Amino acid sequence: MTDQVSATIQKRIDDNWQAVCDQVDAACCSAGRSREDVTIVGVTKYVDAAMTQALVRAGCHDLGENRPQVLWQKAEALADPSIRWHLIGHLQRNKSRRTVPLLHRLHSVDSLRLAQTVSENSAELGQSTSCLLEINVSGDQQKHGFDPTQIDQILPALIALPALKIVGLMGMASFDRPDHDPAVDFAALAALRDRLTATTGLPLPELSMGMSGDFEAAIAHGSTCVRIGSRLFEGVR
Repeated sequence: MTDQVSATIQKRIDDNWQAVCDQVDAACCSAGRSREDVTIVGVTKYVDAAMTQALVRAGCHDLGENRPQVLWQKAEALADPSIRWHLIGHLQRNKSRRTVPLLHRLHSVDSLRLAQTVSENSAELGQSTSCLLEINVSGDQQKHGFDPTQIDQILPALIALPALKIVGLMGMASFDRPDHDPAVDFAALAALRDRLTATTGLPLPELSMGMSGDFEAAIAHGSTCVRIGSRLFEGVR
């Protein structure tokens, strides 16, 4: 077990979680979508295990981590079967074997070599790993992800991997251009998903896009998974 946070901090995290849920509800309503179609992944990369556990107590059971090592540590410290762990950051191939058994979903398959490794490790465990293909939809050089103009050529090899269950796409809007509208990137990712589904027949129901500063626009363009971090821990760090 981890140390517990104070009652004051727990109350603030409870309130933050409820506020985020209300904001997502409102965004879904504005977009004419069902709230049940959108999962909130609480991004806990900047907080310790005690704060992470406080978020779980508040009601958030889908947790996202950027670094595999931190996910390993928190999964062991919390040991809570109600938690669904999402890796949203880059996964190095040499960390796949230890990470795969802990995951509900891998959001960041960004190369064929990584996909092959994850499939091999999953097969060894007798499981199929739910994955999203990370697309560098904004074109930012510092971001990981498949080039959207090349994914058509790579997709057949990805689909053929026996223990990789590709369920959708993940992407991030550009954050280096203050005047850039994130909705442009979200619309492009949704359009790419629709085109890939039409050309391959592969159902790709999941779109992981939208973070604390832009999730309303992401929901308006079809996001099924928003990755919220800073809003959940306002006033407690």
